[in-house]
Amino acid sequence: MVMDFITARELRAESAKVWEKLEAGEEIVVTRNGKPFAVIVHTDPQELESTLRALRWARFDRLLAEQHKRAAELGLDKMTMDEIDAEIAAARKERRERDAGNR
Repeated sequence: MVMDFITARELRAESAKVWEKLEAGEEIVVTRNGKPFAVIVHTDPQELESTLRALRWARFDRLLAEQHKRAAELGLDKMTMDEIDAEIAAARKERRERDAGNR
């Protein structure tokens, strides 16, 4: 599958050309200030939901990996279940007290 890079300015100026590339099965990466900003892919009504689901899962997977990495950097991946339960209990208590003060 072919992937083409275009600038946001090119997207505005040459949109007909972009649509042709999409219909031909190409994927378009739109750049802004020289950095990837968006990905445009062709879809059709029958594939829309599965395409969106795949994109959302990919984003979720990336965010989850980032959180795992951050947890490891902070040493949080070494917490025991008792420590985790204590943190959750403390957060819930803090929220209850805060909510009670707002009444």
